[in-house]
Amino acid sequence: MRAATIHDEPASVIRVFSKIRDLVGPDRVDEFGPGANGAWGSRPNVGMYRTRRNLGVIRPATVEQVCRVVEFFDDPDLPIGLHVVSTGRNWGLGSAEPARDRTVTLDLSDLDEIRSLDIEGGFAIVEPGVTQGRLATSLAGTDRMLNVTASSAHTSIIGNGLDRGVGLRQQRVDDLLGLEVVLPDGQLVHVGWWPEKDRRTPLYPYGLGPSLLQLFVQSDLGVVSAAAVRLLHRPEAQRVIRLAFASRDLVPAVNTLRRWVAQGLVGGVLKIYDTVSAAFYGGRAGGFLAHLCVDGTVRSVDAISGLILDEAVSSGLFTEAAPHGREAGGDAVVAMVEGAYGGDPSHNDAMLEATLGQPAARVDEHGLGWLFFLPLVPFSGEDVARAHGLLAQIHEETGVRPGCTVNALSADVIDFVVTIKFAREDRAAERAHRALDRAYELFSATGFMPYRLDIDHADWVDRLSPDPGARELVRRLKTSLDPNGAIARGRYS
Repeated sequence: MRAATIHDEPASVIRVFSKIRDLVGPDRVDEFGPGANGAWGSRPNVGMYRTRRNLGVIRPATVEQVCRVVEFFDDPDLPIGLHVVSTGRNWGLGSAEPARDRTVTLDLSDLDEIRSLDIEGGFAIVEPGVTQGRLATSLAGTDRMLNVTASSAHTSIIGNGLDRGVGLRQQRVDDLLGLEVVLPDGQLVHVGWWPEKDRRTPLYPYGLGPSLLQLFVQSDLGVVSAAAVRLLHRPEAQRVIRLAFASRDLVPAVNTLRRWVAQGLVGGVLKIYDTVSAAFYGGRAGGFLAHLCVDGTVRSVDAISGLILDEAVSSGLFTEAAPHGREAGGDAVVAMVEGAYGGDPSHNDAMLEATLGQPAARVDEHGLGWLFFLPLVPFSGEDVARAHGLLAQIHEETGVRPGCTVNALSADVIDFVVTIKFAREDRAAERAHRALDRAYELFSATGFMPYRLDIDHADWVDRLSPDPGARELVRRLKTSLDPNGAIARGRYS
């Protein structure tokens, strides 16, 4: 029997590929048919998620080409839509893989211009292919810095921000001042704040009337082709403090850390590594390890650091309380933690390679498997202990022991990052995905809802919504803005 090819698709599909080849050039369009395993051209992904039927990849070189490509897909006779990626390094949640079958990937990684860098004004205009490492390097030696994540320097600023990733200073969505968006009919619009040519305006992303910027976060309502990104003031001084504590003291130790955050003593996002991952970051096996950043002027950092260390010692809760330094962990750990808090992700990739055994360019193809589950948990010792109890239940039921890192987004809520590493073979992957399924079930039943979804749990968006009416409103917006399905349904639709 002859294998199916894209030429067996409806005439409208063949026609749109022809038009796009003429527009962007044949070297920027890949058409896929099924391979030996039945996969339609999808790249491997580190999470070993189910391969979707992906008919091709389009790599435009300009924003104008993006507008035309999207306009071509705004066709009622076309049964496929565009799946949009920035650099495709959404590791653990699906990487570049679409959430739905029968899509065409619109790869924006070649849109990689830093259009504007305004140190005095505190913003940069970047395209989707601009990585956090590249922008951070451009800011070296200035009094501004980027809010970087703990992930690879090669990850997209825009892609992570639009998926509400978490930096070392705040959530990445809070860095977004404005967006340049290609609407499903090909029109280009700017929402939120955008620089004006002949006058300087304050950085205020909300504008007048309904704020449109958030419509395009975790959204399939448009294609973001550029973003205005906030640049943070670089602290005059910074000190990272390490605090270790035993498992038996989890509740009071977390409540003590929360008090310091609530009273404004901690700069950036406080991090707590659990017993699985603490040893990797220089802590003791079987215990917890916290990193907190104190920044400000030299005198204020000295004063606040001394106060925190004095209180930590007098509490009797912490087995170690010291400024971060070479004696408190490996050089790679010291460099990564202190660098990332200071807006420098150049040491992150050493930690990534130590974790997965591969550099960023090979994570999806080789090495260990990796899954993420990302719920929000109230910031209290009791709730953190309850969440760790759920991880223990998952281990008991599946034999898989997840790791966990707490990121304190505020004094009230934490990002409870659950990681599952596994050998990249079918049986281990099946167990890991069963553990991931149980995490969704157990955490959501407790009220600890995920704020980001992976591609295999896209249908949970309706199950987890507090109001069906709100979900219906989103569907009405999608129908109004994209009646022909130019942009494929994603993880949040």
